Amino acid sequence: MEGLALLGTHRKHVNVLQHLMGYLKKDLSPDDKRELLALIEDYRSELLPLVVPLTLLQHHLRRYPVPEWVWQQVYLQPYPKELMLRNHV
Repeated sequence: MEGLALLGTHRKHVNVLQHLMGYLKKDLSPDDKRELLALIEDYRSELLPLVVPLTLLQHHLRRYPVPEWVWQQVYLQPYPKELMLRNHV
């Protein structure tokens, strides 16, 4: 119940997205970094739903070697896809 009491905010989500992006800092091209950072900023500004930068981040995480524990994080797949809970602004 304590965990459920903590609400996710745009600021907290942006922090997690940027932290996960850090695992790709040596692998991403400058254009890819700019694109991902722009999507994260658009999410922070509430112009995009969380699923947009998260999907691109997952794409890059699949392309490059990252520690296995990154994929074990519930943050990347917290719900069944069918619920579409991250698809709203």
